Amino acid sequence: MNTNLRVATLPVAIVPADKEVNLDAVEKALEKLPEGTDIVVLPELFSTGYTEDSDVLHTLAERNTGATIDRVKEWAARTGAAFAGSYLAITHPRIYNRGFFIEPSGEETFYDKHHLFSLSKEPQLFAAGTERPLIVRFRGWNISLVVCYDLRFPVWCRSRKGDYDLMLVVANWPKARGYAWEHLLIARAIENQSCVVGANRGGNDAYGDYDGMSYIFDSRGMAVGVRPADSPFIVADLDGARLESFRRKFPFQFDADDFSLK
Repeated sequence: MNTNLRVATLPVAIVPADKEVNLDAVEKALEKLPEGTDIVVLPELFSTGYTEDSDVLHTLAERNTGATIDRVKEWAARTGAAFAGSYLAITHPRIYNRGFFIEPSGEETFYDKHHLFSLSKEPQLFAAGTERPLIVRFRGWNISLVVCYDLRFPVWCRSRKGDYDLMLVVANWPKARGYAWEHLLIARAIENQSCVVGANRGGNDAYGDYDGMSYIFDSRGMAVGVRPADSPFIVADLDGARLESFRRKFPFQFDADDFSLK
């Protein structure tokens, strides 16, 4: 891997249960997407937000061929960038918090959130995913994706001897737990020698405030994300050659414990 990768995350202020408004907000923001962006990372449940009303959840939930993923595919094809995030999905009769990675070609990969936040009603309302976090190969990089609460579990996020180079963490993580959010992202970067994008939402809702908490870290755990002038995105150019050189110099991955995930 000797290629650079430009990643951008959009901390959109999600309007609860208003799919069209949220999709249009991303559409508008894309007018200022930095040129040359390879991956756009959207927050958790970016098109609907989270609610504990079961009837509303079932009304808003979509299949993989619904309005949200259809619009994401349009954006990916038009911009030439891959799009990642999560959305409110249904595989009848169960509701899932479903992560996605959509490539400009239309290639799609999905991952259902495994760890459901036990301090809320999420475990009663959603079904937990059973498959390991997705890893896709895109423009010379191996890319993993997890959703919000998954971040707290290092074994679940573990890179197996460098099997991913970049982890995308899509979230609705409030400021009340902001110290943990930032430092867990840094820890995942350092322990896995991988770049990490913490794609949080913006604004506020009944569960907290979110502004100013989207981050991009390199494989040393150093903050590298910046917000360009007059842009809603946080952007970083990740250096693949530098990442490989760091891993060769300090091959910690090969000394890691190799526990099998159940």
